[in-house]
Amino acid sequence: MTDAASHPVFIGSEIYRGSSYGTRHPLSIPRVPTVMDLCRAMGWLPRTQFRVSPRAKPAALTRFHTPAYITALQQAEVARTVDEATRTRHQIGTLSNPIFPEIYRRPATAAGGSLLAADLLAQGGIVYNPGGGTHHGMADHAAGFCYLNDPVLAIKAFLAQGLTRVAYVDIDAHHCDGVAAAFHGDPRVLMISTHEEARWPFTGALDDRAGSHAINLPLPRGTHDDDFALLRDSVLLPAVQDWRPEVIVLQCGADAVLEDPLARLALSNNAHWQVVTALKQMAPRLLVLGGGGYNPWTVGRLWSGVWATLNGLEVPDRLPERARSVLAALSWTRQRGARPDHLVETLRDTPRHGPVQDEIRRRVQVLQARRRVWV
Repeated sequence: MTDAASHPVFIGSEIYRGSSYGTRHPLSIPRVPTVMDLCRAMGWLPRTQFRVSPRAKPAALTRFHTPAYITALQQAEVARTVDEATRTRHQIGTLSNPIFPEIYRRPATAAGGSLLAADLLAQGGIVYNPGGGTHHGMADHAAGFCYLNDPVLAIKAFLAQGLTRVAYVDIDAHHCDGVAAAFHGDPRVLMISTHEEARWPFTGALDDRAGSHAINLPLPRGTHDDDFALLRDSVLLPAVQDWRPEVIVLQCGADAVLEDPLARLALSNNAHWQVVTALKQMAPRLLVLGGGGYNPWTVGRLWSGVWATLNGLEVPDRLPERARSVLAALSWTRQRGARPDHLVETLRDTPRHGPVQDEIRRRVQVLQARRRVWV
């Protein structure tokens, strides 16, 4: 097996295959299986770089989550239902956080993958856990499709190793409220979040510092690649560089791209890959997680491209037949009209350029004025 310090390690599991939050839920779509299948079809995922994700044990989960909540999730999986008191207290069995057959095992597997990643990164390197990134989960309740908070658990594991400078970077379309709550006021964790403004969970304002070292960059509707490049190069990357992190945890949610149904941003997947390229040079340890993303083609393409980027692999202009067949086999109940050919034929989006919005420039200036207190 490959050591994370010598080659990037991909953590995956078959538990995601066929697992769904329900036919009408945004997470009815396959995501991690598509990435595994697509990367294998491309010849990018040799067995030596793949690890099967373990399921985190309850004792490990209670390093952040309450024992009562973990018990409630386990019981909900067995009973396939919850009473009204449990629904109210722990926010499971709701429209956003429904009961489904793997309601405990699936998130516990994602958390186990991120905890394994922390162990693998003790000596440095790169690990990718696309099943992770569930950044809304709270200590005692589910939120925003997230039952457990694997980024928090991973960061706590790094801190337990004695690391004191963790950079958490989150480029999901939704603010990482669970991570912000967990590390509010903790001077060991720099949190940087780009997310759509006026979008659920309606947190992460420009002036919100989460009690200490947090930088929030709310994105106006329609933010495109050139807008994002200015934010990246003027704020995100300089802040990470100033922090001199011992480890970077990147939540690489795929819902900020143009075709995603749960956001109104207009990025291409190039924006995400460029962040990955930059960050992998900036710390001795890098953990990359998945997150949001609700269009099966854009998620599979973006996250597969993340793995290619981590390995320095060339993304071809046109996919080979085996890879195209993986994407062609996907279906989506939310698809309106004919599926664009590029979502099957290619991996890389056409860059989405445009004039930088004045509001983006203003927000960059506000955050740059705070640079002296970033670290």
